[in-house]
Amino acid sequence: MAIVSEAPISHCYDIKSADLPVLALLLKTTDIQSLGRALTQQLADSPGFFDQEPVIIDVSALPTDPQAPVLDLPSLLNLLREHALVPLAIKGAQEALLASAQALGLVNASDARIRRSVPAAEALEAVTTPPPPAAPAAPLGALVIDKPLRSGQQVYAKGRDLVVLAVVNPGAEVIADGSVHIYGALRGKAIAGARGNVNARIFAQSMEPELVSIAGVYRTSENALSKNVLGLPAQVCLQSGAEGDKLLITPLQP
Repeated sequence: MAIVSEAPISHCYDIKSADLPVLALLLKTTDIQSLGRALTQQLADSPGFFDQEPVIIDVSALPTDPQAPVLDLPSLLNLLREHALVPLAIKGAQEALLASAQALGLVNASDARIRRSVPAAEALEAVTTPPPPAAPAAPLGALVIDKPLRSGQQVYAKGRDLVVLAVVNPGAEVIADGSVHIYGALRGKAIAGARGNVNARIFAQSMEPELVSIAGVYRTSENALSKNVLGLPAQVCLQSGAEGDKLLITPLQP
């Protein structure tokens, strides 16, 4: 004989609002092959960084002309999954595309608020839903590394600044959601504002990096630094202008 619980339904579960940080992929092309090459190039700099991150696909920037190429949504979903991203929802889709997306298991996220577009790889950027009123959490202190970082080593300071008290050697990589402070030579890669913080900065006692990046905007050693900052104390910040975002590298005054 089946046993039926007499416990009230309200005792079985609670439904509450949630603050879920997700990424947004702001599409500016329907060319899946080009998108795949761009993702491969960007994510190669930080393997595993976006591992299993949920993603909103934002198609609001795609042309709505009936003659425009149609987005191959199944191929796009396969591409994102190949890069260990988890497609969760779609934003800005017209009726036909929205119906196709929902048939593939995507949620309609047309009301999601996108923080800002990031030029690199046509924008992986942070999106958050409005949080419910709550007591503010205590900010995390900086992650401090007091040993040299060798080639192949990677350090990520999630939700905080990163302080390195030694050299970052070629082939090493330091990443922070906040700013990166290096009290030694920066000869590897430094990524600040990894999840869209445009106010993050990179500081180094000796600026000679393979790559620097803030909020997805990057500069490599192929673009040589000027003599007034190369090998000297310097900082990197993100500068916005009419032509878009770019990195500004300036000397630190004594």
